[in-house]
Amino acid sequence: MTAVAPFTATIIGSPRIGPNRELKRAVEKYWAGRIDRTELESIAATLRRNTWESLVAAGLDSVPVNTFSYYDQVLDTALLVGALPARVADIADDLDRYFAAARGNDEVAPLEMTKWFDTNYHYLVPEIGTKTRFSLNPAKVLGELKEARAQGIPARPVVIGPVTFLALSKAVDGAGAPIDRLEELVGVYAELLELLAEHGVGWVQLDEPVLVTDILENAAELAGRTYGLLGGLAKRPALFVASYFGELTDALPALARTPVEAIGIDLVAGGVSAAAAVPELAGKIVVAGIVDGRNVWRTDLEAALGTLATLLGSAGGVAVSTSCSTLHVPYSLDAEPDIDAALRSWLAFGFEKVTEVVTLARGLKDGREAIAADVAASNAAIASRRSDPRLNNGHVRSRISSIIASGTKRGPADQRRAVQNERLRLPSLPTTTIGSYPQTSAIRVARADLRSGQIDAAEYERRMKSEIADVIALQEQLGLDVLVHGEPERNDMVQYFAEQLDGFFATQNGWVQSYGSRCVRPPILYGDVSRPKPMTVEWITYAQSLTDKPVKGMLTGPVTILAWSFVRDDQPLAETAAQVALAIRDETVDLQSAGIAIIQVDEPALRELLPLRSKDKDAYLRWAVDAFRLSTSGVADSTQIHTHLCYSEFGEVIGAIADLDADVTSIEAARSHMEVLGDLNAVGFSNSVGPGIYDIHSPRVPGVEELTSSLREALKSVPAERLWVNPDCGLKTRTTDEVTASLQHLVAAAKHARSTSA
Repeated sequence: MTAVAPFTATIIGSPRIGPNRELKRAVEKYWAGRIDRTELESIAATLRRNTWESLVAAGLDSVPVNTFSYYDQVLDTALLVGALPARVADIADDLDRYFAAARGNDEVAPLEMTKWFDTNYHYLVPEIGTKTRFSLNPAKVLGELKEARAQGIPARPVVIGPVTFLALSKAVDGAGAPIDRLEELVGVYAELLELLAEHGVGWVQLDEPVLVTDILENAAELAGRTYGLLGGLAKRPALFVASYFGELTDALPALARTPVEAIGIDLVAGGVSAAAAVPELAGKIVVAGIVDGRNVWRTDLEAALGTLATLLGSAGGVAVSTSCSTLHVPYSLDAEPDIDAALRSWLAFGFEKVTEVVTLARGLKDGREAIAADVAASNAAIASRRSDPRLNNGHVRSRISSIIASGTKRGPADQRRAVQNERLRLPSLPTTTIGSYPQTSAIRVARADLRSGQIDAAEYERRMKSEIADVIALQEQLGLDVLVHGEPERNDMVQYFAEQLDGFFATQNGWVQSYGSRCVRPPILYGDVSRPKPMTVEWITYAQSLTDKPVKGMLTGPVTILAWSFVRDDQPLAETAAQVALAIRDETVDLQSAGIAIIQVDEPALRELLPLRSKDKDAYLRWAVDAFRLSTSGVADSTQIHTHLCYSEFGEVIGAIADLDADVTSIEAARSHMEVLGDLNAVGFSNSVGPGIYDIHSPRVPGVEELTSSLREALKSVPAERLWVNPDCGLKTRTTDEVTASLQHLVAAAKHARSTSA
């Protein structure tokens, strides 16, 4: 290969949804038939152009391309290597075929979805079967490369690496482990690299985050073999193998011994010590991920510059980068005018992180004096944060210590079940939903009118109560057994609580992508957390006043609030979790006092925060379980505690799910075909469970027979007296028509199952 110039300042990847969620709106309009493909592609091209131009203007000398996606980068990789599921092959239009794999349609089930490592981003799980034939489809990569070059962008194509792609895939149709086909897939990557070399590409980035995990027992060996082969190609661009979310450990020397030119190291989640001990790095560029791509705190420039300087002696060259893609943080602080000056000085969103990368690269090249003013500002912000009184609430800390000392266990599960059965008198196979109902246009209009001042708080409350009344009436009409209030007043299951808890700042425009067109605004947890007043009691008691059936109190659990927030990094997560748990505990006690018999404390992110290395997992699960029990142990045994988990690989946390000791656990199971129930039984789980039988992330309306079949499957693992019937997750992203039809079928399936299992 021809020698190429090294780069000095870059980022691993960038967001694609648009600073004002332009792509979200365009994609949803395309799905609804309100715009055509030409308009969608034009909006996408504009977003790409604006992103690339801003990165070059900021001072990056290598810009990642092919990081744009209409839905998900793993799905894009499946398309690139010819691994879309066979069931979408007959869809003629390539874009509609892509979206069918992502979302499904009336005839086609979508791919399974789960969390991207320990982040709140969801990826689509590729299916590798005996009939899967890998083949190169490079149109997207070449198309974005052509666009970038037309703008004069120093473009570096980015592709998920073959080891990670197969490690995250799922075997279907009786096929063996996908990773067993690595050599075959590497051949397709070789074709891609040769093609990119023909197009004059200087650098290619291959992302291999799986190498920082224990998913593959022989990850280092596979990495060494794979990049020995790809690095040995006669015709290829220079190779940059990027890792992130943790430390490479033994994969680092394995990669360093291959012919690749650059290796990316996450110095935020990993550290610098391992890199300094690998002599083979003397011939490589180390792309130092020193600016945190996942959290929003300003970089300590003084400390970062010192860390970078230690690498200079052990690496052939050092380029400064973010630790991972900035996909996981909002676009810019400029969109947040209401942040107080002190808090603003502590923060860096996506654009600010790019400027930090450029600043550090300049300091590394020209010396600390060249960035002295920036370092001084960084030091002042850090000192301000350390001394702010909002970060230390003695009353909260003493209450937590007192409660933990007195114990956080409830009565025995069978004793609780008996008193709850007597109180609730529910039928076997009780039906319910997870919490939210569709966010109607009326709800969105009311929220916008309140923000703009066109209505006051009293009128907003009246409109939300009208929505609640409609949802209660719908559930009564459908015949559900345990009702919810539908959550019309909640913008997001975490942000809603953050707006009412001290220690949080809720952004106005801090949008990040969760999956597809779904965006969230993670709040910023910057200080000690406390609850000034009840947060949900008025809404839930109003809903309960409209029906004789039980209405669940709906709360978000402490681990999920942490997982879906940008959390302070100046104390252990366990301490912060306990503070959030105390606030939730106070809310459960107030709900119980108001007469609410069932309280659901959702923990969909329990698996999400699980450390990527086995050695760290037990400690995390201990404090995660402790936080949940702290939040739920203040109520009487007659109050039924539910929890909900969704869209994760549950196997590694199955014991912790049992240890939560919730009276009822609802859990995603529709796409994974009830697999989780066997895992629960294997750990002796004996409380009630509601495996989701309706996949709410697809617009499909499942038929009665399909749902009945899922219930039959569930009844093979769980007796009817412990089995609940519910969807996979909340219903806010679906339309009212879809929800009504699906729940009608769900209730009918439950009635049929009752009659046949009696």
